[in-house]
Amino acid sequence: MPSKPTPKKSEKPAATPAKPTAPAKPTGPAKKAAAQPAAPAPAPAPTSLGGSSGFRVEKDSMGEVRVPAERLWGAQTQRAKENFRVSGRTMPRGFLVALAQIKWASAKANEELGLLDPALAGAIRAAADEVVAGDHRDEFPIDVFQTGSGTSSNMNMNEVLSNIANRALGSPVGSKKPVHPNDHVNMGQSSNDVIPTALHVSVALAAKDRLLPALARLAAKLHDKARAFDDVVKVGRTHLQDATPVRMGQVFGGYAAQVAHAAQRVALAWDHLLEVALGGTAVGTGIGRDPDFHGKAIGHLSTRTGLALRRARNPFEALAGREAVVFFSGALSSAAAALTKVANDIRFLGSGPRCGYGELKLPELQPGSSIMPGKVNPVMSESLLMACMLVQGHATTVTIAGGAGNFELNVTLPLLALVLLDGVETLAGAVEGFTDRCVAGLEVDRERVASMVEQSLMLATALAPKIGYDAAAGMAKQAYKEGKTIRALATAQKTLPPKELDATLDLRHMTEPGRGGLAAGG
Repeated sequence: MPSKPTPKKSEKPAATPAKPTAPAKPTGPAKKAAAQPAAPAPAPAPTSLGGSSGFRVEKDSMGEVRVPAERLWGAQTQRAKENFRVSGRTMPRGFLVALAQIKWASAKANEELGLLDPALAGAIRAAADEVVAGDHRDEFPIDVFQTGSGTSSNMNMNEVLSNIANRALGSPVGSKKPVHPNDHVNMGQSSNDVIPTALHVSVALAAKDRLLPALARLAAKLHDKARAFDDVVKVGRTHLQDATPVRMGQVFGGYAAQVAHAAQRVALAWDHLLEVALGGTAVGTGIGRDPDFHGKAIGHLSTRTGLALRRARNPFEALAGREAVVFFSGALSSAAAALTKVANDIRFLGSGPRCGYGELKLPELQPGSSIMPGKVNPVMSESLLMACMLVQGHATTVTIAGGAGNFELNVTLPLLALVLLDGVETLAGAVEGFTDRCVAGLEVDRERVASMVEQSLMLATALAPKIGYDAAAGMAKQAYKEGKTIRALATAQKTLPPKELDATLDLRHMTEPGRGGLAAGG
């Protein structure tokens, strides 16, 4: 868990009491302080505002709401918590961290614009730092299946940051003074531009920090295996049937390229996530914000996250359309297709150990059966395959949700955050496990591979330019019928002089362009 950033002196609120030493979760009404040695006094604990029996009473535009006294959220969060009892799944941590970062950047921008008192701005930023550091996770109880704009989650963050800031400034939780959740924490913002921005930032960070590095490591490890296995000539297979020889290094080089290309496609789509909606406010017009707010806020958000964020070229599109995340999800699905191919090939080539292909030796990680002693399964391939299935299923959800914009707003934002972050994190974890616990320990059964390639009837392909396609096909059928190798049959029939036959059937040469004759087949 990252440490809490230390505010600069210029950011420290004037006359701010010492940071409270009480637990992060408020525990009830403040008690009168007993006589103690001279020392900084802790900030007051939350107090009930007109409440009883462990509740405080808050008011919003719809009237009074009873909020548990120990909670840092407010009336709007409480209403949403009661209304959306759907799945029990709350917004992902990465999304909440991104949302807190936006509030930090917005407070800084509004302070610089002279719109927000430095003491209040500093208190908001300090509160946001606590959320970014992982504190107060239980203060965000809103179900994913909520209002489609994510307004409930935006207000949840506004209320929590307001209460943390007010508590630090000496005011009771629920007072909305001196930091108001709407007037100060949400200044210059709307749920309609903040939530899409949090969606893009959280997914972009997850991809940058975990998925793209995981794909790069897998591609590099496969490339290492390609070099290590390059001297091994094996049976090629097309249509699930024997084909002409290929080097194991060439096969693994293909796997490495598939994964590297997948990472490039994800990176291309990732760049589109760096265009954010912040500044569009309610419908894209920017109503309610300073003309310079978005430039400053996005700049601070870029610095905080390490992402080269930029304002959406068209704020109306950025609120109403979600094609950037549909594109990104498509790139994830494409990566999942490549990873499925690699994971399946490796587990099939490692099948056996005696009655399958048996060309690869997979690392033995755990017993594979509760009834069959000694059985070992390709568990890391299976883990990756299931993650790929999840991602591809999510892509369908993202595509449907991405087209669910009506007029000036898309109203599926919490769902998009859930499935995209779930897909990125799950795929990254599965790729990391597959790389470290499967690919890194792969070995080739060289003896079995040599035996199988020598038995291949497709060696007849190399004879076709010498004796003709029909004669070579006849020889392959005869060898299969009589249980002989192509080499043995050609030697017995004296198809070619011995030296010429050896050169023609040189396995290594058959894996390179222009060798092994001129004929080819599918």
